[in-house]
Amino acid sequence: MNSIKAVFWDFGGVITTSPFDSFNLFEEKHGLEKDFIRRVNSTNPDSNAWAKLERNQIDLSEFDDLFLNESTNLGYPIQGVDVISLLQGQIRPEMIQALKAIKGNLIQACLTNNIVSPETQLNDQNVSIAGKNEEIMSLFDFVIASSEQNVRKPDPAFYDLALNRAGIKAEEAVFLDDLGINLKPARELGMHTIKVTNANEALRELNAVLPINII
Repeated sequence: MNSIKAVFWDFGGVITTSPFDSFNLFEEKHGLEKDFIRRVNSTNPDSNAWAKLERNQIDLSEFDDLFLNESTNLGYPIQGVDVISLLQGQIRPEMIQALKAIKGNLIQACLTNNIVSPETQLNDQNVSIAGKNEEIMSLFDFVIASSEQNVRKPDPAFYDLALNRAGIKAEEAVFLDDLGINLKPARELGMHTIKVTNANEALRELNAVLPINII
């Protein structure tokens, strides 16, 4: 599929390991049902605390209270800052090698639902998430971040921002994400999509649709 001109990457769960693993460990430690935190985040997904935070419509103090209220309503109180502290993932070295192989050969962008750095908002809280890695971010030609654009995946407008910035048609892009809900609108726009559950399998699928070899 040598018509591909751009590779769009999600960050958490693709370039890094999934925060869902950390969520599950937290749930196990506190005697909660598996995926309870994901259930909180998927309840009223366009208007809940998580959605508002990623669109930068609330600060972390407001998120802390809203998430506590939402989780309490579903059966177990969890402070929002406790969830934020679980977001850090481990960098996947094989993905970094792929980024380096693509750099300079195709358009490459990061499409991420993110939040404003907690360190700038909650100086009195012990909140730790993965900071911006300048070496990794330099491998992208541009970044579309929900907290800066005030729109988030899976809103089709989010993907239109990336396509317009890249100056390409949807069918000329391939998008990698670990969530099917984020891949669906991209696919409906015409992008080739790859769901990342295993890094090596995703890279083999990506390699098969690119006009260059990356593995």
